[in-house]
Amino acid sequence: MAGPAGPATPAKAPSRVPGWARKSTVVMLIAALALAAFGTTTQTWLTVHLDPQQLGQAAGSEGGLQVQGSKAATTVTALALVALAGGLAASIAGKIGRWIITAIIVLAAAGIIAAAATVLADPLAAAQGSIAAATGVSGGSADVSVSAFPVLAVVAGSLLAVCGLLVVPAGRYWKSRTRYDAAAAGPAGQQTGPVDEIDSWDRLSRGDDPT
Repeated sequence: MAGPAGPATPAKAPSRVPGWARKSTVVMLIAALALAAFGTTTQTWLTVHLDPQQLGQAAGSEGGLQVQGSKAATTVTALALVALAGGLAASIAGKIGRWIITAIIVLAAAGIIAAAATVLADPLAAAQGSIAAATGVSGGSADVSVSAFPVLAVVAGSLLAVCGLLVVPAGRYWKSRTRYDAAAAGPAGQQTGPVDEIDSWDRLSRGDDPT
């Protein structure tokens, strides 16, 4: 006679991905901060007040000569786009790729911070190119006022670096979609369950017929 059945072993609950480690959260944060840094460069960073006789009647308004961030710190625009591309690439990269992308994003963020900080430290030097284009004279002195946008660029770059550093630890919770990871999981013939379009494409790239 069989003995009484022991207590049922509770099924192991699947591990949940922390909110901060979700792929969509990390990628969207990086993209938003990169776009924020890029957006600051479309705004006025510096206002140069020169003698109206130097600027001429058309440019000698009370508002002064407006210098956008894209002209005051040209590298910020390019580095923001690099960080944006890195964040999007992180969503499909493998383990080694995420380390490389993290380095790229952090370096791009550091460049954004350095470029914006340089403008804050010496706004006249940053405005010299625009002054020369408007007056035809370079190396002159002028009264330059700084807006809040260079500071916002520094803040966005700092937060961008932090989010870039999250890619590696958060990536441990992400499911990889590369064909190399699929091959490591086992032969294609042992795969069970529904196959989506990405799985079918990976199997075709290995020479298998998913049909």
